[in-house]
This record gives sequence, C-alpha cells and structure tokens, in this order.
Amino acid sequence: MTPTITDRRKATQLKAAVPTFLVADVGSTARWYSEFLGFQIAGTVPAREPYVYASLQRDGVELMLLNLPGYRKPDLTDLRPEGIWDAYVRMRGIQSFYSRVSGQAFVRRPLKKQPYGDWEFEVRDPNGYILVFSELTY
Repeated sequence: MTPTITDRRKATQLKAAVPTFLVADVGSTARWYSEFLGFQIAGTVPAREPYVYASLQRDGVELMLLNLPGYRKPDLTDLRPEGIWDAYVRMRGIQSFYSRVSGQAFVRRPLKKQPYGDWEFEVRDPNGYILVFSELTY
C-alpha cells in the first residue's frame, strides 16, 4: 500500500525553530548567556577557543551562535519603536526568573503584563540581540 499525503503529514513533525545569532566573539557571548541567563554551553566547534559555533541550551530552549569576525549587529530599534525582537522565549516561572535579572543593565524593558495576557520582559545581549521572555497567565 502506498502512503497517502495525509499519512506522510502525520509522520512528519516540526520540533523547534532555533534562533541563530551572528557574533564577533562566540566564546565571550556564550559565557555571557551562561552567567546571566543560565544557559549551558551544549557544544562548540572547534572544541577549544576561538569558536566558530556554539549551541546554548536551557530547559529545552536552544540558541546558536555563529562567528563572523568584526560583525556588529545593526541597531534597528528606531525604525520600529514598538519593538524589534530576535527571539521570543515562552516560559514558566517568569516572576522568579525576572527577580534574578532585574536591575541588570541588560534588561531593556521591565516585566509587564501585556494587553493580550502575557507577562513579558526584554533583555539585550552584549551583541544587541533582543530576547523577550514571556509567560501566558490565565
């Protein structure tokens, strides 16, 4: 029996999308994510610095860092004052997580309940990438 399109769709499952950030220094960026946001360095290429790649993981969330020597991310925030996000992270326990980072210079927007029901706050990493941490509460 030949599988139908419906059968093939049932067998196929997208699992995750992983933000991939270009950075000038993979090692220092990876250490920042570890120290301030609790990510673990799950893998690097090569095994020793200077790295050209790193995978960072925390609680099922993954970020990838790719080296591009001399790269500086353009700041486009003036073009969209409502916000420009590079990664949107859904989570549980946002109040506790926020309490560990509040007061840090990298917190761009404080924890706030949004009109659509999510609690959110934003951080800016050392390369200018904006991550939103969000928890939907009912």
